[in-house]
Amino acid sequence: RGVLADSPFHGEGYRKVWAKLRLAGLRTSKERVRRLMREHGLQAPSRVGHRHGPKAHDGTIVTEQPDVMWGTDATTTITREEGQAHVFVSVDHCTFECIGLHASAQGDRFEALEPIRQGVHDHFGGYTAQIAAELKIRHDHGSVYLSDDFQNELDFLGMESSPSFVREPQGNGCAERFIGLLKENLLWVRTFSTIEELRQALTEFKQQYNTQWILQRHGYKTPAQVRREKYQTQYAEAAG
Repeated sequence: RGVLADSPFHGEGYRKVWAKLRLAGLRTSKERVRRLMREHGLQAPSRVGHRHGPKAHDGTIVTEQPDVMWGTDATTTITREEGQAHVFVSVDHCTFECIGLHASAQGDRFEALEPIRQGVHDHFGGYTAQIAAELKIRHDHGSVYLSDDFQNELDFLGMESSPSFVREPQGNGCAERFIGLLKENLLWVRTFSTIEELRQALTEFKQQYNTQWILQRHGYKTPAQVRREKYQTQYAEAAG
């Protein structure tokens, strides 16, 4: 109960509770943690899915190194004074870190580019022609992402457009999963008066998520830790 109460996030499951207990010096088995959480009504809520038939693709969308593929997607929320706001996200497919977050009154193609612009400035150190050559951008078939302006901006930066398969949202699963976390931990639990207030909250959430959310896939490390270690390994291999 203490681990769950101390976490800034909602919906963490037994694996992450187990990992945090180990970090605190309490060693036990995952299955015991799972049983105790089940018996005391502490398990994370889960969605019951349904079968979609054969997949249109095989394999994985996860990459082995950062900045090989970023996924981007959008959702909406409501502000008290300004009505509906569009929220755009971008997520790295290796580290699962939030690359960019943006909110706006308009949900057009220019606003959809903002989280990608943020990521380019942060991780490539500028915003010039071909600066992010060969980086793939995974997106769905929404009109903003297929528009000429969006696609031309990707071409300018040297990026490769990588649309997911039609009617296969799993192909953009990294961004979809992050949006789920964003809703559960911010958009559904807080209300905002203005879009600017929402933007500030998104900036804070991005920092908190990247430095505190732990990932089972990467040995219960945070996205920021994974990026740092991946690039340290690359530099060491290059130097060797």
